[in-house]
Formats: sequence, C-alpha cells, structure tokens
Amino acid sequence: MAVSRLMPLLDGKRLLITGVLTDASLAFGVARLAQQEGAEVILTGAGRGLSLTRRTARKLPTECDVLELDVTDPAQVAAARDALGERWDRVDGALHAIGFAPASCLGDNFMEAGWEDVAVALQVSAYSLRTLADVVVPHMFEGGAIVGLDFDNSRQAWPAYDWMGVAKAALEATSRYLARDLGPKGIRVNLVAAGPIRTLAAKSIPGFSKFEDVWDERSPLGWDVRADAEAVARSCVALLSDWFPKTTAEIVHVDGGYHSTGA
Repeated sequence: MAVSRLMPLLDGKRLLITGVLTDASLAFGVARLAQQEGAEVILTGAGRGLSLTRRTARKLPTECDVLELDVTDPAQVAAARDALGERWDRVDGALHAIGFAPASCLGDNFMEAGWEDVAVALQVSAYSLRTLADVVVPHMFEGGAIVGLDFDNSRQAWPAYDWMGVAKAALEATSRYLARDLGPKGIRVNLVAAGPIRTLAAKSIPGFSKFEDVWDERSPLGWDVRADAEAVARSCVALLSDWFPKTTAEIVHVDGGYHSTGA
C-alpha cells in the first residue's frame, strides 16, 4: 500500500553539501533530492574544482550559493563557518562527500607510497569529517545530522584501493568518535556505504572496472554503476531527515547487499 506524506521529508531544513563537482557526483544527487524534499541547500567547492561546483549549482532545481572550503586550509574553514552564520540562523544537516588520494596511494602500490602522500589522503578523506563538524556544529541544535559517503573498508582490503581504503577505514572510526562526542548535543553522525558508482572520482581509481560486473553478479538486489546513485541519494536524505532520531554511529549499506555475500 502506498504511503502518502503531507509535507516534504526535509521541509524547511538547511543543509551544507560538500563534494559536488558535476551532475554525475553522488553529492549532486543528494543536493537535488534534498531540494525536491523541501531543503534549502548551500554547496562547497575548493581549488580548481570551485568553478565546476558553481557551474553545476545552476543545474539544481533551485540554484544555490557555493562557499569555498578547502578542508586543509584553516582560514577557509573559519571563513566558511562564519559565512554560514551570516546566511542562516542554524544548520540542520551536512553531507560529507570529500575524498582524495595522490596517485601513488592507489593502484596496487601499497608499499611504494610515502608518508607525505598518505598524510594527504588521510587528512582530506578522513580527518575532514571532523573539519566539517567544526564548520557546522556551532550552528547546529538538537536534531542536527551529519552524513558521510563511504566505501566500506571495515573488514576487507579492496584491489587497487590501497591507502584510500585505509583512509576510508579511518573515516569510519572518525564517524564513531564524532557520534560519541556530538550525541549529548543531539547531533547524529552516520555514514552511507555506497556500492561503486561511475562518477568522476571513481574514474580516477585504477582498477575501478574490476568492481563493475562482479558487484552486480554478487549483490542479492543487483547493482547498476550508472543507475543506482538515486538509491544512495534517498538513503542520505532519509538520514538527514527526522526519520532516524535515534540512529547514530551507523554505517548504512546501500550496495545491493554485496557486503553480505561471501566469495
């Protein structure tokens, strides 16, 4: 039986969305659906990708502001926090969709990557969740939510993913500790572990094509690397809504069930 809703899922909420580069980005799908569900959205961009983010913002149902936020630059972090306070009286939610690793950290060269490159991967892909919290938590009240996009690395080592896999494992740990510390404020922190989606970021990962066919074959619900971004967006929007008031420190798998199957 169909269930009708009297109001949009995110009616009146204000969300900060990171990680939008093109309209193929998972974060773009979240931002678009969030607007359709009644949210007001601000995007962030950084470096050479900032102009891309601004261009892509025009493709949303409602064009929105874009803040510059390089998570490795303390001045930009402080400026973004202040800018949010100037625009809004509160922030209800944030999406963390930030990740980067130098080429040496990917491609089955695990023993070759030096600490300088590994440190970049860990700061941008894991520590940045705490950095994003620094930006939004001062403006959050009880009921706030931070959701991060993940590629589950809690139990396995993926081909070619190397130090980005280590960074994702660190992201998962960071989300649990943030959930612990922000829980008394009524702020939830969760991750959505998505299956592989053919995005611009995915194309930069050597060996990404190895995941495509096998993921569909081994997923109980099947998986389409081109079509299932919508399922990821719906899950993120649900976690950013008020429908999971007592769920925190969780990793929600949106991967067709692949994580549950053995070899």
